[in-house]
Amino acid sequence: MPALDVRFPMGLLFLFLGLILVGYGLTADPAIYAAHSLGQNVNVIWGAIFALFGIAMLTLAAKAKKKTPRD
Repeated sequence: MPALDVRFPMGLLFLFLGLILVGYGLTADPAIYAAHSLGQNVNVIWGAIFALFGIAMLTLAAKAKKKTPRD
């Protein structure tokens, strides 16, 4: 029985959430960022960070799967 690698579902989750945040940040009205976040589009910034973290987790999960010997 193979061990559960939590990096794969976690990577998918962060990648999906990151893409949603980036999409919302790119399509939202820029005026909402003027008063609350000093003019910075925090949804795009944090969405990109989430997506990069998700890609890193998926990469690590793929490398671990290649490294384990087949039974």
